[in-house]
Amino acid sequence: MISHKSFSYEEVKEISDHLLSKTKQRPTIGIVCGSGLGGLADDIESKEIFPYDDIPGFPLSTVKGHHGKLIFGVLEGKPIVCMQGRFHVYEGHSIYKTALPIRVMVNLGIKYLFVTNAAGGINKSFKVGDLMVIQDHIGLPLLNCVNPLVGLNDERVGPRFPSFTEPYSKVLIKTIHETAKELGLSEFMRTGIYFMQSGPCFETPAEVRFLHAVGADAVGMSTVPEVVVAIHAGVKVAGISLITNQAIHDYEDRPPPNHEEVMAVGKQRSSDIIRILRRVLSKID
Repeated sequence: MISHKSFSYEEVKEISDHLLSKTKQRPTIGIVCGSGLGGLADDIESKEIFPYDDIPGFPLSTVKGHHGKLIFGVLEGKPIVCMQGRFHVYEGHSIYKTALPIRVMVNLGIKYLFVTNAAGGINKSFKVGDLMVIQDHIGLPLLNCVNPLVGLNDERVGPRFPSFTEPYSKVLIKTIHETAKELGLSEFMRTGIYFMQSGPCFETPAEVRFLHAVGADAVGMSTVPEVVVAIHAGVKVAGISLITNQAIHDYEDRPPPNHEEVMAVGKQRSSDIIRILRRVLSKID
């Protein structure tokens, strides 16, 4: 049975204090690696690795391609903490638990959060392998009271009614596109709206047409709860979706989307996301 209990400030602090007692590193940037995108961790210097099952109170990732490690280290001279593997509602975790690691990152001291994910392309002009910089999102579960901010609010974390008029930093969006141009990757870059559904089913054609009608450019099963708690705490956020499959709008006979396809495309394009993120990090003061 899925728990609907939130985590108190004290519970989150207990986890972050445990981690801080085990490392001298003090990260200012958090990174979440999505499906097939965990290779970024290979570039981290002065690495200290904490498997999720060694962190008291941390959930476990059960998805193929999600390694289940919290990694401290340095990337482009910046102290970072990286989630190699994330948590999803469809695994049986509560929405509070999927966002718990970001709460912990906030307590560790991050000021910026970069989230990546694998997503299906809703926008018909998107191609498999494109990189979509997330401009905004639609969190369907969150609009139905399945929201990590539901419950008592602690002002030490953030305000009761946070503003979401700029969920993804305009400055960081511009920087990502400028960086992609510098690296000769503009051909693959898009900007759009990410739609979160709970999963684990891929969408029916009717659902895909519905998402297209409400303005979604890509669809996935993660990210939004993480972004919501980061914004609530005043963290600047940027997100990139790797378009790993084209969502099916009609009933023509064609291969259905599958997780193996997602992983394969992630492996092919992950090096470009890593190049972009590394250079963006080098530009952050």
